Amino acid sequence: MTPLAKLISTSSIFLGTTITITSSHWMTAWIGLEINTLSIIPLISKSHHPRAIEATTKYFLVQAAASALLLFSGMTNAWHTGQWDITQLSYPPSCALLTTAIAIKLGLTPFHFWFPEVLQGSSFTTALLLSTVMKLPPTTILLITSHSLNSTLLTFMSIMSIALGGWTGLNQTQTRKIMAFSSISHIGWMTIIITHNPKLTLLTFYIYTLMTASIFLSMNTTNTMSLPTLMASWTKTPMLSTTLMLTLLSLAGLPPLTGFLPKWLIIQELIKQELTTTAAIISLLSLLSLFFYLRLAYCSTITLPPNPSNKMKQWSTKTRTNTLIPTLTSLSTSLLPLTPMMLTTT
Repeated sequence: MTPLAKLISTSSIFLGTTITITSSHWMTAWIGLEINTLSIIPLISKSHHPRAIEATTKYFLVQAAASALLLFSGMTNAWHTGQWDITQLSYPPSCALLTTAIAIKLGLTPFHFWFPEVLQGSSFTTALLLSTVMKLPPTTILLITSHSLNSTLLTFMSIMSIALGGWTGLNQTQTRKIMAFSSISHIGWMTIIITHNPKLTLLTFYIYTLMTASIFLSMNTTNTMSLPTLMASWTKTPMLSTTLMLTLLSLAGLPPLTGFLPKWLIIQELIKQELTTTAAIISLLSLLSLFFYLRLAYCSTITLPPNPSNKMKQWSTKTRTNTLIPTLTSLSTSLLPLTPMMLTTT
């Protein structure tokens, strides 16, 4: 892929994201989402590998269906209310259609099936975009319309996402699939609180983006595709493997790291809303995700590769290490003391 084509695709992604998050009309929001979808497709398929082409086809079909549902939801609402404003969503069938469309775009259960396969067929940088930037426009639409959506339905889908993200990630050995199920689980945490405290959802998304960017860039530097290669990376880049372990533990939500902050605040808010049972359920389900995060952290630092091995090891790392990794890792592990300030600003 030429640098010019890569620049055009990346610029179009940020343009589509900006159009969607700043729009108040259903048509402009839909146009922004379509620009996003068409811009990311060349980045997914740039390797010309059969798995990448398969991932591109799955992504295009799923996103096209979700965009059609979203546009149909806006048109149906405009037909019955005479309003094209996103904030004026009041027709119940339109609310149900919008919930389905956004759930497909975010990868919420039971519409999660496409996300792990697409991430597995993408490069690390493209997988990073799919896990963070591409989820911002649907999350923004969900934030704007959260007052009109069914809270019980969103809570049920969120609990199912947290459970499925932890359960199906247990037996995975491919790092990109593990990160995909991690994303499904974290999207569940964001969605469960969106009708009660939308600002907390946005804060959770920002912190999740920081941690995920740090992990994907670290894995991209050491070319860590699976757990066996993650074990071998300790002997090549010990400092990077140590920081990767800390970031993974932060993503798991262990104190005193940054990832503990959003989960703590979400559980606290649910208890304030008298949803103690829901808070207890998602706290217990988060133990499933904790297991495979601990397994990743164990493989990245504690486990050394065996001396006799049939697998050819790649002992040379990439010559250029991303300079963003130290900054992102520092933010991903040390923001917990700044909790009062972040709550004030949000």
